Amino acid sequence: MSECRRLYLLDTNVLMHDPTALFRFAEHDVFLPMIVLEELDRAKKGLSEVARNVRQASRFIGHLMGEGADLEQGLALTEPDGLKLKVGTGRLFFQTDQLGSVDELVGDQSVADNKILLAALSLTRRHPEKQVVLVSKDINLRIKAAIHGLLAEDYHNDRALDDLSLLYTGMRELDHSFWDLHQPEHSWTEDGRTFYRIRRGDEEDWHPNQCLRLAGDSGIEALVRRVEEHQVILEVARDYRRSQHDVWGIRARNPEQNFALNLLMDPQIDFVTLLGTAGTGKTLLALAAGLAQTLDDKHYREIIMTRATVSVGDEIGYLPGTEEEKMTPWMGALTDNLEVLTEADGHGGEWGRAATNDLLASRIKIRSLNFMRGRTFLNRYLIIDEAQNITPKQMKTLVTRAGPGTKIICLGNVEQIDTPYLTETTSGLTFAVDRFKHWPHAGHVTLRRGERSRLADFASEAL
Repeated sequence: MSECRRLYLLDTNVLMHDPTALFRFAEHDVFLPMIVLEELDRAKKGLSEVARNVRQASRFIGHLMGEGADLEQGLALTEPDGLKLKVGTGRLFFQTDQLGSVDELVGDQSVADNKILLAALSLTRRHPEKQVVLVSKDINLRIKAAIHGLLAEDYHNDRALDDLSLLYTGMRELDHSFWDLHQPEHSWTEDGRTFYRIRRGDEEDWHPNQCLRLAGDSGIEALVRRVEEHQVILEVARDYRRSQHDVWGIRARNPEQNFALNLLMDPQIDFVTLLGTAGTGKTLLALAAGLAQTLDDKHYREIIMTRATVSVGDEIGYLPGTEEEKMTPWMGALTDNLEVLTEADGHGGEWGRAATNDLLASRIKIRSLNFMRGRTFLNRYLIIDEAQNITPKQMKTLVTRAGPGTKIICLGNVEQIDTPYLTETTSGLTFAVDRFKHWPHAGHVTLRRGERSRLADFASEAL
């Protein structure tokens, strides 16, 4: 690959996804064709996240324009006010004359994507000394560019990881040599919980609230409570598989669920992420722990549940009613799991179950993501369902709503993303797992075993 200075031509969807993309190309130059500016102008209206990003991108461009800008020489990329960015040293160029050239392979040349493609082809011919790269999140445009011999790339700077297999799982399976290599230096009991202090190896990577499991006769299930330079403090996990430790009538059915309940029931952990495929119990465990701590322990005032309203199939049109009533069709998972929890309660027969349903309805609030901006939640237990469909910026908006005493639970399956231009490595849920893994008040578990039914387990494998 040539080491010459590159000229990156940005597609509109890159700036719609990340308005700071202008500043992310190190020493290389950035080019915006006129059609991109026109598309940004058309998309600036509204209250959606895309519209906000477009307006922010326009503000960045306005900041760079300044007074007396020489567009022929390009605009120096300078750090925007109040934004801490590692700004590139290249320059920003605009289309200042007609670039278009007829190309027989390009279809309808009035289509925006084809105009961008023509601009990239023209730049390649005008600047043979530079390597022109088309950056787009639209895979079809990248395919068409490759057919024309253009270098085209996805926008990589928004990725939390290069590959999903590198994502932190929250669990570590120990081998039987663990105790030989980590002889406990000290052990003690505090408030009925058992702790061990072990020596930390030089090459070992430990994370706060990481879940450790050693199977067999000398087995143990423990949580990393504190990571120090040369030592690690472990706490033996509570066994929520036993009936005396059930949570709102729910017991863990496997080690991952047991660890999840340990994290969910710990008042010292403010942020929990649970990943897992359908049927692994994410929503049920989060709701059971929330009800136990809201109604029984009085740690929280109420449970708030929200999710991204992205359809799997066709839209069903406008929905009548209040915010909560509009969100009801999206909250089937809540309804289904509340039925399980009221059955699990098992007290008072039909009358008792009806009274329980009324009580739960009064303490569980359903809220839309659209109205979260500017709010502050005090002493709330906030569940964000289907969090894989949330962008990193939306995730930041939600998590920063937390006031004192609030706990946030993010649930999702990154293999089922329905939001356009969002992938497994760019999802807000993936960002949250990766960025919070070193924080002592956060915990994460990836649930792997389905506990729904043998039919659901077989379907998830065979279909």
